[in-house]
Amino acid sequence: MSEQAPTPRTSRRTPILIGAGIVAVIAVSLGIFVATNGTVRPGTTVSGVDIGGMSPDEAMGVLEDSVSTKVNRKLEISAGDQVFELRPRAAGITLDAQATVDQATSTGFNPFQMIVDLFGSREIEPVIAVDQDALEDSVASIADVVNLNPVEPQLAVSNSGVTLTQGRDGLEVDREALKNQIVSMATQTRSTIEAPLEVTPPSVSASDASQAEELAQQAVASPVTVSVGEITATIPADAIAQALSFTAQGNQLSPELDGAILHAPIANALKRVGTPGRDASFKIVDGSPVVVPSIVGSGVSDSELATAVLGVLSKQGNDRTVSVPLGTREPELTTAAAQQLGINDKLSSFTQNFPYAPYRVTNIGQAAKYIDDTILMPGETFSMNDTIKERTVKNGYTVGTVIGPGGVFEDALGGGVSAATTAMWTAAFFAGMERTDTRAHSLYISRYQPGLEATVAWGIFDMKFTNTSPTAVLIKTKMTNSSMKVTFWGTRQYDSIEADFGERINIKQPKKIVVTTKKCVPQAGIEGFTITVDRVFVKDGVEVIREPMTTIYNAGPNIVCKKKPKLEDLDPGGSEFDNLVPSPAPSQSPSASAKPELLTN
Repeated sequence: MSEQAPTPRTSRRTPILIGAGIVAVIAVSLGIFVATNGTVRPGTTVSGVDIGGMSPDEAMGVLEDSVSTKVNRKLEISAGDQVFELRPRAAGITLDAQATVDQATSTGFNPFQMIVDLFGSREIEPVIAVDQDALEDSVASIADVVNLNPVEPQLAVSNSGVTLTQGRDGLEVDREALKNQIVSMATQTRSTIEAPLEVTPPSVSASDASQAEELAQQAVASPVTVSVGEITATIPADAIAQALSFTAQGNQLSPELDGAILHAPIANALKRVGTPGRDASFKIVDGSPVVVPSIVGSGVSDSELATAVLGVLSKQGNDRTVSVPLGTREPELTTAAAQQLGINDKLSSFTQNFPYAPYRVTNIGQAAKYIDDTILMPGETFSMNDTIKERTVKNGYTVGTVIGPGGVFEDALGGGVSAATTAMWTAAFFAGMERTDTRAHSLYISRYQPGLEATVAWGIFDMKFTNTSPTAVLIKTKMTNSSMKVTFWGTRQYDSIEADFGERINIKQPKKIVVTTKKCVPQAGIEGFTITVDRVFVKDGVEVIREPMTTIYNAGPNIVCKKKPKLEDLDPGGSEFDNLVPSPAPSQSPSASAKPELLTN
């Protein structure tokens, strides 16, 4: 009988030891749990800041002092060719210390994790709070600077030809993506954020714009023949060029024609088949404005003419012929419309006197003709230069005296129209019109009220005011050989509008200048000063508005004409020679201090 191998005995102590170890772990963990429950687990850091073993309040205080400061470090954002700096807190991005500490506080019983935490460390990501409205505002402020609207192609048509300027791409910040970048970067090591940009092309492509250019060139290549009944007339190519324009509509440059411009060159030919109409107007009867009724005419409608011609612009030769029916020509201002303008009361009236001179009567009178019967609608701005036109012989002006470089009087076309400008602005002042752009003379001229006058210079500066009243105003003028009267009519908004003149201050004395040229014109010195005029609005017997307007007048030189002495007669000391100031040659450009004012007298 063979012998059997002995069977090893299982020690009863092994499970006892394992169980005892588990119990020990649990006991230790329980001790840790009891000791650390309600506090931040040991070894816990947030952005490198140790908060292990702290109470929640202590940990929050430490995070507010350290991590919160790190979160609020400046962010640098690059967008296109611009760089912006942004504080996260200003963008509504802050550390949520409470939520961060809640993550780090012991809230569960996991024995093994507790032992790991006891002998190890862990990094907690800071919790970020975001005020979406503040973040949106910050990103919007960047986008408002960086964003560029696409530029649509421009097609200009004139008698000299067709010019196409292609469009340009725009640029737009991707706001949502940038917001996400800013929030993400708040807890990271700082580096420049590259703002995501999107290119926005123009609606009209380059190829579509080129097609429109081809149409424009064909449109102005030859005239168009118009047939109205038995009458035939021709619209010349240059009139078509003047009437033609292109605007971006959808993804196309669409042609448009001004029917009134097309009608002008054929108006005389069409008179035999039409009757003239008339716009409504106003006349003053017994001190009150009365509407002069409009008259409906008959003939070729501007809109129908434009539509017909538009249809043959791309054609050639005999195909550029249109037939237009005879119809009514409605007035631009009808009787009913005129009656609703609110032109009922006298708002102001001002008369500017001036010494008689033929050039003044011509120039001021021409300006008065251009101004008379002007109707300024609510919100519309009056421009003196646009209304009285450039001062040229063709526009009815002659040579007169103006204030030239350095305050020296000289001759130029349109001299004297500042009297018309002053009459207009002063009447507008008392009518309550809003000052948009006015400039006084550089020198004070005694016939004008100081601080309450204005002048213009073509191509340099203008006199503008805006009708801010809820109704239209009518401007009437009346001329004599020594005065211009301007009257404003509309609906009265105030009891009165008055001028309160302040004292003259900062008095400047004129300098004496001796001129030795043959063309010297003597000139008395003019005192310079500063004055403030308040415009006072009175309603229901009470002052409701006071508007101060300050004017600074320069001193005008005292020009003394003197023959140039011979060199042998000069004082060797040079005192007499130093007082002689020759005028600059015509080819010289004045210095900055003597820049021509071109202010009309």
